[in-house]
Amino acid sequence: MMHDTGIRLSPISLLTQGGRWRAGAMRSYSSDQLLWFTRGQGRLTVGGTARGFGAHNAVFIPAGTMYAFELGAQVFGTALFLGRLSGPPFPERPVHLRIRDAQTQAELTGILDQLQREADGDRPGRERSIQAYAGLLSVWLERVMQQQEDDLAANSASRRLARRFSELVEKDFHTGRGVSYYAERLGVTSTHLTRVCKQTCGSTASEFLAERKFSEARRLLADTRKPVKQIAAELGFASPAYFTRAFQGRCGQSPRSFRTGH
Repeated sequence: MMHDTGIRLSPISLLTQGGRWRAGAMRSYSSDQLLWFTRGQGRLTVGGTARGFGAHNAVFIPAGTMYAFELGAQVFGTALFLGRLSGPPFPERPVHLRIRDAQTQAELTGILDQLQREADGDRPGRERSIQAYAGLLSVWLERVMQQQEDDLAANSASRRLARRFSELVEKDFHTGRGVSYYAERLGVTSTHLTRVCKQTCGSTASEFLAERKFSEARRLLADTRKPVKQIAAELGFASPAYFTRAFQGRCGQSPRSFRTGH
């Protein structure tokens, strides 16, 4: 339920509804978010780096950061979208925390439960209470981050390059530019960029770029009424015919067939 702060909580399973393609699609949101996995396991690609997750993993994802799921069976948890909260400082980089201490797990679950109660309610002082619990969440993240090494924000050159590449792709994937453009912007060769991407997320730079582009193509086809030729132009394809051939080759069906089926 949305209120003035724009805060929202939902089961993680709701983020992956709509078919297998949507579950694994690259995505980004305009709001900071926290994913709290309480059961199951899978794989999460955030900011160009892939790693596995399991029960009692907390992942903080800043607004505008690309990520994708690969969920195993019986994955449960909560997704918190922080909306337009002001005041509490939250991390500017993705953070993946494995919470092994039962008390620390209970602290996070308690904060999320209270945020859910306030967001769904209409009691006096609701907005101040939400801000207060958000402040507690900020402190919780700060304390846990001091105790654990955050692999996604590690200082390795490969992870820094992968993160910067991911940020550039999110900004420019619709322009039609190829890997050589991104490599030049990052001051490396295309070969080195591809090697780093294979190391950090298991796919080449061109595959990473294509996945973001075609994830957006599938979203636009499924969720909007925009003509195919307009979608092709918005995603930087030279012509609707080229877009159709590329989509067919990657997705196994034409854009129109995909739209009809979704």
